[in-house]
Amino acid sequence: MTFKAEEVPNFLANFEKNKAKIRAFEGCEKLILLQDYQNPNVYFTYSWWQEAAQLEAYRHSDLFKGVWAFTKSLFAAKPEAWSTKQIESL
Repeated sequence: MTFKAEEVPNFLANFEKNKAKIRAFEGCEKLILLQDYQNPNVYFTYSWWQEAAQLEAYRHSDLFKGVWAFTKSLFAAKPEAWSTKQIESL
């Protein structure tokens, strides 16, 4: 997610406010916030879900709808998202 520079503090405050709720959502095993080294306005959220159906339930929840509505108002560029599955871990 690429944010307008002046909106980064608002994103971080909203993430802080909601991270425990997201992490406590049924099926969420891990939630990580990452920042790009080269561009400090670029952030990634990485979440690990037990099942794809639980991620879909989160995406349809009031929690997600509220967080996403606020977050997308802060973007400087179109966001990208991927859903992946683990193939191997060393």
